[in-house]
Amino acid sequence: MSDTRSAAVIVIGGGLHGSSTALHLARAGVSALVIEKNYVGRHASGVNAGGVRTLARHVAEIPLALASRELWYRIDELVDDDCGFEQHGQIRVAENEADVAVLQERLRLMQSLGYTHETWMDADELRSLVPRIAPTVRGGLAAREDAAADPYRTTLAFRRKAASLGARFLEGVRVHELRREAGQWAVSTSDGVYTAPVVVNCAGAWADRIAAQWDEPVPLQPISPMMLVTLRMEHFLDPVVIGTGRPLSFKQRANGTVLIGGGRRAWLDRDAESTELDFRELGAGARTVCDLFPHMKEAVVNRGWAGIEAAMPDEIPVIGASLKREGAFHAFGFSAHGFELGPIVGQVMSELVTQGSTSFPIAPFTIGRFGPT
Repeated sequence: MSDTRSAAVIVIGGGLHGSSTALHLARAGVSALVIEKNYVGRHASGVNAGGVRTLARHVAEIPLALASRELWYRIDELVDDDCGFEQHGQIRVAENEADVAVLQERLRLMQSLGYTHETWMDADELRSLVPRIAPTVRGGLAAREDAAADPYRTTLAFRRKAASLGARFLEGVRVHELRREAGQWAVSTSDGVYTAPVVVNCAGAWADRIAAQWDEPVPLQPISPMMLVTLRMEHFLDPVVIGTGRPLSFKQRANGTVLIGGGRRAWLDRDAESTELDFRELGAGARTVCDLFPHMKEAVVNRGWAGIEAAMPDEIPVIGASLKREGAFHAFGFSAHGFELGPIVGQVMSELVTQGSTSFPIAPFTIGRFGPT
C-alpha cells in the first residue's frame, strides 16, 4: 500500500473540530489525514451563528470555553486569518420578571463556582449599549469579553493552516467500515482503504454510526438549526443578543445585515443530507425579534438556511478516548453550540493522541455516561 494510503492519524469529519484537530496535531509534528464525505464546512461548522460565546454555557463546558476564548483572541496567530472575529460582548436579555429570576439564579451559581465572566447589566446600562431594544426589557446577563466570527471562513482557515503544516484532506470520500488489524485501523471508504494507528471520530451528526462500530452506541439526535439573514440595515447593534425565555440569537454583521438564529429547527433527512425550513418556527422567531427590536418589523429577510448537527440528551458533547477500542477517540455532539469550542477541542484531541491525557477537565464528556461500558 502506498504512503498516500496511510497516515499517523485519520480524522473522520472535516468540520471545525476535525480541522482543528488536524491543525493541532500538525503543530505537534503529527501528520493527519482528514476524510470528509462532502466538503469542509458543509454542515454545522460552516452555517452556524458564529458565536464566540462563554455566556450561558453548561458548567461542564466553562473551563473549555474560557480557554478557547483565549485562543480566539489570538486567532490570527493560530490560523493566519482573523476569521471575521469581532469582540463586542454577548448579552442574555430578560424580557420579564421570570427571566430576571432565571438569570439572577444563574449569576449566583456562577459566583458560587468562582466564575466572574458573567455579570449583571441593569436596564439602563443595557439600553445605553443597545438603544434600539424594547424599553420593557429588564436587563440581562452579559459576558462582555465574548465575541463572534465568520463560521465558514473560520473552518476554511483551520483547514488551510493545517494543510500548510502537512495535514491532508480528502473531500467527497465516505467512510464505510473501520477494522482494527495488527495495531492499525483499516478504514474502508468510497475511495478504497486507508490505514492509521489512530482514528478520531469528528463525524458530527453521523458520529454515532462510527461509535456503534466501536460498540459504543450513543443516543445522538440529528438536528437542523435554522438561520435567517436580512438585507443590509443602518448600524444599530454591536453585541450579540440572546434570549432567555424564548430562543433567540441576534447580531448585526459589519456589513449591516442582521443574522437571526436561536436553535429553532428545520425538518431534516439525515441520510439524504437535506433540510427543509419550518416557516411556522421561523415566524415564531421573527415575532421574538420584533418584540425585542420593534424597528425590525421593517427588515427584509434575504434568505434562510439550516445546517445538520448532532445533539446529545444532556446537551454537552462527547470528547475523549474510546472506552472499547485502542487508538480511537471521539469529539462530537456539540448540540448546536460547538463553534466557540473549536480551537480548544483540537488542542485537547491532539494532547490525548500524542500524550495520552490532557490537562483540561473532560471527564463529564466521556462516552461512557450513556450506558455500561
